[in-house]
Amino acid sequence: MRVLLIGSGGREHAIARSVLRSARLDTLFVAPGNAGTAAHNIDLDVDDHAAVIAFCRDQAIDLVVVGPEVPLVDGIADRLGEAGIACFGPSAAAARLEGSKSFSRAFADSVGIPQPKSGTFASSDDAIAWLDEVAVPVVVKADGLAAGKGVVIPETRAETEQAIRAMLDDGQFGESSATIVLEERMHGEELSLFGISDGRTVVTLATAQDHKRVGDGDTGLNTGGMGAFAPVPGIDAERQAELAELFLAPAIQGMADAGTPFVGVLFAGLMLTEDGPRLVEYNCRFGDPEAEVILPLIQSDALELLYAAATGTLDQVVVEMSQAVAATVVVAANGYPAAPRKGVALTLPETSDGSGVTIFHAGTRSDGASLVSSGGRVLAVTGIGDTLDEALTRSYAVVDAIVASAPDDGLFARSDIGWRHARRTPPTGAQS
Repeated sequence: MRVLLIGSGGREHAIARSVLRSARLDTLFVAPGNAGTAAHNIDLDVDDHAAVIAFCRDQAIDLVVVGPEVPLVDGIADRLGEAGIACFGPSAAAARLEGSKSFSRAFADSVGIPQPKSGTFASSDDAIAWLDEVAVPVVVKADGLAAGKGVVIPETRAETEQAIRAMLDDGQFGESSATIVLEERMHGEELSLFGISDGRTVVTLATAQDHKRVGDGDTGLNTGGMGAFAPVPGIDAERQAELAELFLAPAIQGMADAGTPFVGVLFAGLMLTEDGPRLVEYNCRFGDPEAEVILPLIQSDALELLYAAATGTLDQVVVEMSQAVAATVVVAANGYPAAPRKGVALTLPETSDGSGVTIFHAGTRSDGASLVSSGGRVLAVTGIGDTLDEALTRSYAVVDAIVASAPDDGLFARSDIGWRHARRTPPTGAQS
């Protein structure tokens, strides 16, 4: 099978490694890729849908796998489908589950999915008046995509009003914040639930837990994710199935009933509150860094799974997940997420196949014979073990070495990934 993978982050490196394990793979192309996928990278403008289709026809591509959300919201799956090319990823209409938070809330309400109180606003005065009506702390979200930066969790009323006015009146995120969604701030443990769908059938993979704040103790600015682990302790097979029945199955059925079947990854972000689980958000792709812990746990043929979803034959595939635990720690460039340093020299230790550790590239590029950083989140180091502590210990041994070898304190990592469940003592030196 000849496969084109679109994307350039740690998620795409993780997808590439999973696909490369398949006996069904003939050739893999990655556009644009990063230093970790260099052997497969091609020069292709993935924003030019006509160019992507022309490449697929010229190279007899059997399957296109779209990693990030932006091309999906922009309709690349629609264009590929019209050209008769199989695509793993939802249509633009289905991708609205992530592309529009107001649509997602209205949809969830229509199919009876548990979620917090929320309101959608285009006027800052109306939004501020709603604060008095609900009289609860809220989260302020830009309606559209904002590269993971469109969510503000204010601590005070003044901060809440400031965030509302920054988005609606000052156009902080352009068109993405021309409309905002205010949501009741929920409390509890957050987790991610991942399913694969072909539009009718949905297969649940695993649960994961991400760490969004930049600093230890869940402090500082929100980021794209500083680390994750899977599965989440306490969520056994029975509980996972219950959550899938609450949040995945009705969403897939609801999208099918609306004439916009969802094909690809449906990622439900959930909050386990005292009043039961509630929907935080839907995403239409593998998360990052969740992909770096979910994908390594798939023991069956990952390419077969993706192709079955893209071609409507998911009911013919058996998915086998490892019973091990995976934990990934993100190595970031100092200054992230506000103004990350670029060009930081990277020295990566050797990790053999039997070490239980994989280094996934995210924001990296080759500079001649050297490897340097090219983005805020630079690497994701994933450890595999029988327990969460073992997986984290393996990951942090490599993370410490990478951070310590960087010149001028150029890199840092959170030292407390998995803190809610791990018993290990955070390593010294992981935070620089």
